[in-house]
Amino acid sequence: MNKFYTYLILSLSVIFTACNTSEVQQSNHQKNIVYKDLDSIKTIGTLKALLEYSPTSYFIYKGNPMGFEYELLKKYAKHIDVELEIIPIKNMDSIFVNLNNGLGDIIATNLAITEERLIETQFTHPVLITQQVLIQRKPEGWRKLRKADLKKQLLQSPLDLVDKTVTISKESSFYSRIKSLSNEIGGKIHINTVSGEISMEELIEKVATQEIEYTIADKNLAIVSQWQYSNIDANLTISLDQKIAWSTRKNSQKLTHSINEWLIEFQKTKKFKILYNKYFKNQKGFNQRIKHEYYTLTSGEISPFDEILQQQAKKINWDWELLAAMIYQESHFNNSARGWGNSFGLMQFMPKTGAQYGVDTNSTAQENIIAGVNYIKYLNKYWEPIIPDTTQRIRFVLASYNVGPGHLLDARRLAEKYGKDAFIWDNNVDFFLLNKSKAKYYKDEVVRHGYCKGFITYNYVNEIITRYEHYKNMSQLQQALKNKQNEEANLAKL
Repeated sequence: MNKFYTYLILSLSVIFTACNTSEVQQSNHQKNIVYKDLDSIKTIGTLKALLEYSPTSYFIYKGNPMGFEYELLKKYAKHIDVELEIIPIKNMDSIFVNLNNGLGDIIATNLAITEERLIETQFTHPVLITQQVLIQRKPEGWRKLRKADLKKQLLQSPLDLVDKTVTISKESSFYSRIKSLSNEIGGKIHINTVSGEISMEELIEKVATQEIEYTIADKNLAIVSQWQYSNIDANLTISLDQKIAWSTRKNSQKLTHSINEWLIEFQKTKKFKILYNKYFKNQKGFNQRIKHEYYTLTSGEISPFDEILQQQAKKINWDWELLAAMIYQESHFNNSARGWGNSFGLMQFMPKTGAQYGVDTNSTAQENIIAGVNYIKYLNKYWEPIIPDTTQRIRFVLASYNVGPGHLLDARRLAEKYGKDAFIWDNNVDFFLLNKSKAKYYKDEVVRHGYCKGFITYNYVNEIITRYEHYKNMSQLQQALKNKQNEEANLAKL
């Protein structure tokens, strides 16, 4: 009897401990959920979006950030008058935790609305309606087969999936659908689960390259993948229509309402249809992108000059992506470019300055880059004793490259006069440069260099910094991809 009571007490202790642990974990999770709604986002001036690096959502093509979700978000951010900051999704398994913990304000990727997900998050008005389809590989020699014979060699019904193995992420909406489908058809469908680090597009590629037999994808993305991999088939539908939407925190009611109001109206416009067709209907445009040497998803390169930029950027202690963003702003990576005032080359030197640094219109791209880096080194040396903070100094160097130091010195003096911080660029010195075309400022007694179209330099700096963030996102994701491939290669050798 004593043994029984001892066992009972120990059992109850374990149960209570487990319950308490669960409650603590749940409590900690609740504590980690940040409150940040539309008013906070507008005050900060930035909308942070979790976005997937993929052929339709977000990528760099010929130096420009592109993507369906990216362009939609840009339009919405402009609508609410804030900047857009992209946070690349590295693992789909943790996206809702990252959202609730404040890493992003919104998840804008191909997410189906499901009951399970509604426990953790809320969704906007649907962006798209799609279906889930089976991705399967066509047989060898499929091009020589008649259409009817090809069809016979492919799975034609969900019933044909019995005893087959489908590879998907456990955290995806496909997992619950396959589990339900297995019950519906009364036969076992084997599921091989993978990490959320492996994207839907990667799984489709694995089917095409014979690494796996089957996977599931959303139809809108599967159609695009068929353009790239002609040996896959995506015609077998395994679900009813599904709503694809953006995800926001449950406490971000004003943000969700704002998105819904804007999205419902925007979807009625021709602009939305053009944007949708650009990424999901335009096979010619897609094929041009994936074959281009500066489509980062396939080439891993931002420009023709990545290698030399990586070498030269070290001389000025810059990230090479920042130097690349600056060169794109100057010349779109075109060494033959000619600009206002006879500026020339990748770095758009004016003839007089170019002569000082040993370059002219006949100089090579490499020579132009080296000369540009030397000029940046000079500007950095000029500003270093004035602006000690490296991050802030970069802004002053970029602005000086565009308009010269004189107007910036005026803007600093104006900042001091009006009680702003003359050592900070954003929302301080940049404001006075932006407004230096107004008589109130360029006629001020502290101004020594007169009138300036400061908005040009203001936009110049902002666009370079924004593009730099995109380039940095891409290079970091490419490096992560290389590391993952190396790990897989090493495991294969074991």
